[in-house]
Amino acid sequence: MDYERILYEARGPIAYLTLNHPQKANALSRRMIAEITQALEETAGDEEIKVVVIRGAGKHFCAGHDLSEMKAVGMRAAQEIFHRCNCMMKLLHEIPQPVIAQVQGMATAAGCQLVAWCDLAVAEEGARFATPGVRIGLFCTTPMTALSRAIGRKAALEMLFTGKEVPAAEACRLGLVNRVVPAERLAAETEGLATEISHASRLVLAIGKQAFYAQVDVTDERALDYAKHTIALNLLAEDAQEGIRAFLEKRPPVWKNR
Repeated sequence: MDYERILYEARGPIAYLTLNHPQKANALSRRMIAEITQALEETAGDEEIKVVVIRGAGKHFCAGHDLSEMKAVGMRAAQEIFHRCNCMMKLLHEIPQPVIAQVQGMATAAGCQLVAWCDLAVAEEGARFATPGVRIGLFCTTPMTALSRAIGRKAALEMLFTGKEVPAAEACRLGLVNRVVPAERLAAETEGLATEISHASRLVLAIGKQAFYAQVDVTDERALDYAKHTIALNLLAEDAQEGIRAFLEKRPPVWKNR
């Protein structure tokens, strides 16, 4: 696929996926969803990429679905739109690389969902988050799934019931984003976080990310049992043994990603 609605660039171990339709505030059209999906699928198999940054061109991160594609659609077409978007969102957790959202301006509806599904998020001080579907008669039920897992029930329901905008500082307090920085520091702060993560073994990052999502929503007993088996397998990896040796020998580790 030739990309028309996104840009994709790899810089060393970090991949930058840019939503690139600023004329529509980077709304998630069918085309953009398909392109993001393909880029994530290809990135998953790229052994050189350790971290993915998702960002938006122009003033805003993402305004949600492209509503112009939703006028007068039938049930089959409506289900197809949301099915493909759900598949794309799930990939954010399924690919082995940590994914960081770099957020400026508005992140609304499915754009807010995109931030919530990313593993981490850095926002500029003027960023705003909202699930305003209730105001146009289309409750944000798919963004609700990610939002309620990121910030908890009461805070999520207030956003969903009112459609109000949440400023970046409050989004950070709620746990929707990790860091809030001045606009002029947004790119550098995000790159710094991605670079810090990229110093780890790609294999170990993948093991840890998969394990996190496998255990986070199950009972304590099941989570501990899963974690016990996962860390035992991790210990057998070459990179784990190399990391232990390097620590004991007081030297930097040399990762082989296996």
